[in-house]
Amino acid sequence: MTSPQSNTNRRLLGMVWPFVLVVVLQVVLGVGSLNVLSAVRAYVGGESLWSKGQKDAIYYLSLYAESHDEADYQRYLAARVVPLGDRQARLALDQSPPDLGTASQGFLLGGNHPADIHGLIWLYRYFRSTSYIESAVQAWNEGDRYMGLLADVAEALHDGITTASLTAEQLGALRQRIQVINEGVTPVAQAFTDTLGEASRKIRDLLLWSNLGAAALLIAMAVWRTRKLIRQSAAFERALQLSEERFQLAVSGSNDGIWDWDIENGVMYYSPRYKELLGFSPDELTGDITLLADYLHPDDYASTIAAFNAHFSGHPGYDVEYRMRTKSGSYRWFRARGQAQRDASGRPIRMAGSFTDITDRKLAEAALSAEKKRAQVTLASIGDAVITTDTSGRIEYLNPAAEGLIGVKADAAHGRPLGDLFHLLDESSRQQEMHPLARILGTETGEKTISNLLLIRQDGSEVAVDMIGAPIRDSIEGIIGVVLVFHDMTRERQYIASLSWQASHDALTGLVNRREFEHRLKQLSDSPRQLCGEHSLMYLDLDQFKVVNDTCGHAAGDELLRQVCMLLQQRLRKNDTLARLGGDEFGVLLENCPPETAIGIAETLRNTVSDLHFAWNGRPFSVSVSIGVVHIQSRPTSLEEVLRAADVACYMAKEKGRNRVQVYQTDDSELSLRYGEMEWVNRIQYALEENRFCLYAQDIATLNSGKPESAHFELLIRLRDERGELVPPIAFIPAAERYGLMPLIDRWVVKMAFATLADLLDDEEPCPIATCAINLSGASIGDEQFLGFLYQQFKLNSIPPSLICFEVTETSAIANLSSASRFMNELRALGCRFSLDDFGAGMSSFAYLKHLPVDYLKIDGSFVKDMLDDPIDRAMVEAIHQIGHVMGKSTIAEFVESAAVIEMLADIGVDYAQGYAIGRPQPFSSDFLLRRRPAAGHAIAHQMPKGKDVIF
Repeated sequence: MTSPQSNTNRRLLGMVWPFVLVVVLQVVLGVGSLNVLSAVRAYVGGESLWSKGQKDAIYYLSLYAESHDEADYQRYLAARVVPLGDRQARLALDQSPPDLGTASQGFLLGGNHPADIHGLIWLYRYFRSTSYIESAVQAWNEGDRYMGLLADVAEALHDGITTASLTAEQLGALRQRIQVINEGVTPVAQAFTDTLGEASRKIRDLLLWSNLGAAALLIAMAVWRTRKLIRQSAAFERALQLSEERFQLAVSGSNDGIWDWDIENGVMYYSPRYKELLGFSPDELTGDITLLADYLHPDDYASTIAAFNAHFSGHPGYDVEYRMRTKSGSYRWFRARGQAQRDASGRPIRMAGSFTDITDRKLAEAALSAEKKRAQVTLASIGDAVITTDTSGRIEYLNPAAEGLIGVKADAAHGRPLGDLFHLLDESSRQQEMHPLARILGTETGEKTISNLLLIRQDGSEVAVDMIGAPIRDSIEGIIGVVLVFHDMTRERQYIASLSWQASHDALTGLVNRREFEHRLKQLSDSPRQLCGEHSLMYLDLDQFKVVNDTCGHAAGDELLRQVCMLLQQRLRKNDTLARLGGDEFGVLLENCPPETAIGIAETLRNTVSDLHFAWNGRPFSVSVSIGVVHIQSRPTSLEEVLRAADVACYMAKEKGRNRVQVYQTDDSELSLRYGEMEWVNRIQYALEENRFCLYAQDIATLNSGKPESAHFELLIRLRDERGELVPPIAFIPAAERYGLMPLIDRWVVKMAFATLADLLDDEEPCPIATCAINLSGASIGDEQFLGFLYQQFKLNSIPPSLICFEVTETSAIANLSSASRFMNELRALGCRFSLDDFGAGMSSFAYLKHLPVDYLKIDGSFVKDMLDDPIDRAMVEAIHQIGHVMGKSTIAEFVESAAVIEMLADIGVDYAQGYAIGRPQPFSSDFLLRRRPAAGHAIAHQMPKGKDVIF
């Protein structure tokens, strides 16, 4: 800490430093002036000696030329010592570096006073190049040159006189040269003298003006400094006045009240605002500390007095909140802050502070507290586990669901790291998951959803969960924590397991369904280890089931199926698989079962069904079953071949009179007839190679007269046989589906359709095409490479994706639900549309429809064609249409074959119609578009013959 004396010294120095600086400058300038003038004076004196020495040397040499007296010559030599000494000093100073010792000796020989030697050397070294000094030095050099010439004459004269060899003519010439030198050296000496004199006068004038300037500067600085001190004093007075005014304004205009307590005298000052906060006028309230006790809320009295005492005892600061009664009698919340002033002994003698109304803040805090409680009650009520942590991952809050999930109470978990209570694994890989905080804080948005996790508790138990996490931010967007929400997936998993069971089992009988049966059969055929044994497959078809259904209804048929299934299951081995393949058809997979045993089991099953005495409402029915048996050899066999062989054997059992067992034999001529369709495999392949397929198109007309009419049609495929005749799809499509040729046909259709559409769109007068529907098989939907093929065709032919609507059958879409959904979503993202064909004909379920992103529902023609006569069919059409519209999908009715059906469909509200009443299939070309009828609702006025066109 600096002392008052040091502060005073600094202020004094700040005031006088300009004057000190000018004085120092004046002293330096004066000393420098004296040195320069002294040096110039020394040079002027030395010049006199130098000139005199030159003149004496010339005089004595001239006298020696007349008298030939050696004494005169010695006088000449003595006289020239001064110029030679000065010459020695000049030459020593012109060296680099200068020889100061030799220069000093030279100036001493020149007759200069020893005290002037330093000034002579200093002036020559540092002012040699200035104008006057430089001119003087030039004169000095010229004089030394003349003295050198004189020395040559003196040496020649002295040698001639000494040896008496000097003739009168030579003597006369030498005397003449002495005279010339004398005449030359005289103006040089005069120039040297004049130059030094002029330099002396200039230096004197310069020093005079410098001193005058320094004096003027000193006066100016004194005036400037004085004015500055005056301005500072005035500014200080204004600042003091402004500070006093500001304090008065702060006291009178502040929203806070001010109080000042003179403790020694017991006087209390309350500002006008203080009184106003309590509802009093400025003239009310006395300056007494008892006011606090009179108006303080009784519940706050003890804490307030305790705060006063603590501050008086040395506790830093007085800050307390309490309620005070206003003039109206109501209580309001206030915050009082203050600081005591103490004497030298530390005793408080005065205390002042502020008085702030905080009622609104208290109400807000109460509201916030209530909101917090509501939030806590809400979090405690929800079923998901909610965990909040700080930024380091330490738990701050658990709701009851979270306590139950991780198995730790909130009090025990508070402040502990997440990793101490549980950790997360990826459910599929069972690898440790990244810490939730790292996942959340490492993303730009901060929000993270992670599914398929396993939460491992401290006791090692596992719970399947999904997690949603997000950062908690404060008002300035700083992250202060993280909230994690865990959803217990146990119930969902149970529900999914139930759905999975339903997807693989028949709802009526509880048996595995066709899909699961084929899956198990495929696993058996694909496993080399399983093929080491002997296995058998049976295909069962009830013989009289249709009679029960037709005479007693579906309830009787369902009961019969349940009883038959129960009996069949009882007669099978533990590891055998019994499946309901559809309707009244069943499959049995006998693993590790020799042929003889398999035939015996088949006969047992047949007898069991034959022995069943089924009755409904007192009416008995005779039931039997036809069974086809296939022995699976120890060689790889495709799923399709095995199922086809079992189907053929069962068909032959029915053909031979039913209620029998037919064993499939490869050399059986009757069974070989069933394989006739296999010839279509080669025929289809040849037709693809020879490009004998062709495309036909059939109109799909809108039934809404308010919609603009544009081309909407479906492409159909035909095959020209070896003789050029058209073959309908029903002849070759089943074989193509059974033997896996549909993807090749689908590729041909897409490639040909896109090429034709590209030509139509490039025409000078393009046809108004709105939608071109192309059928796709289930095999193509499940083909991973087919999607890439479609992208390539779109790019190659520049076809707008919005122009294309792909049709898939309901059965193929549901059988490959996940593949179909992914396939549709990818193409819909591109802009394509989808239509679900034959809806209602197969294993339709509106629940599945929610997962299929289709734009159109094509109502199966089996309901449409007979809806005039069958109210059930009409109800089915209405139901499908209504559900479709609720889900935002347009409906298309197939097999529309009369104007009456069109009218009924329009009444129902079906959007589109397709069938012979709209238009027959025609070759797909520009002519087809030109020949289209204008609108289905207006152009159909005649009855077409009944029938249908089979498409894929």
